[in-house]
Amino acid sequence: MYVLDTSVISALHRNYYRNSFVSLWKAFDAMTIDGQFTSTREALRELEDLGGEPLGWAHANLALFTTPDAKEGAFVAGIFAVEHFQANIERQKMLRGGRNADPFLIARAFATGATVVTMEQFRPNAAKIPNICEHFKVPSLDLRGFMEKEGWVF
Repeated sequence: MYVLDTSVISALHRNYYRNSFVSLWKAFDAMTIDGQFTSTREALRELEDLGGEPLGWAHANLALFTTPDAKEGAFVAGIFAVEHFQANIERQKMLRGGRNADPFLIARAFATGATVVTMEQFRPNAAKIPNICEHFKVPSLDLRGFMEKEGWVF
């Protein structure tokens, strides 16, 4: 199972047009129907800010965007307990007008044994999704890594 970051949903719709990348979308839609994707309510809220096709896709797949449970909430608290992550996540949240799904996505992956898929890249001393995932030993991939892991060739 994969936890989809807002950035991945947005990038797919922005860079891989349904009419041009038909086989990619067939594979993606099949995985969606098979329940291989999940996300969080907080990611849905970020998509609401973006609007457009990504939001339309989200509304057609609302069941993917779950409300965090107690286990996820406790994990988010653990992320915020790390001072370095707390400071940087809060700064990102302020820049986005109060929305930041990142810790909730990581918590969802932890709680479900899933892998986070994000467009973010690991950078030394950063508080990006891959950095936080590495710290807590939660698997993460970028979109290219996800496609390679799934053996997608189009």
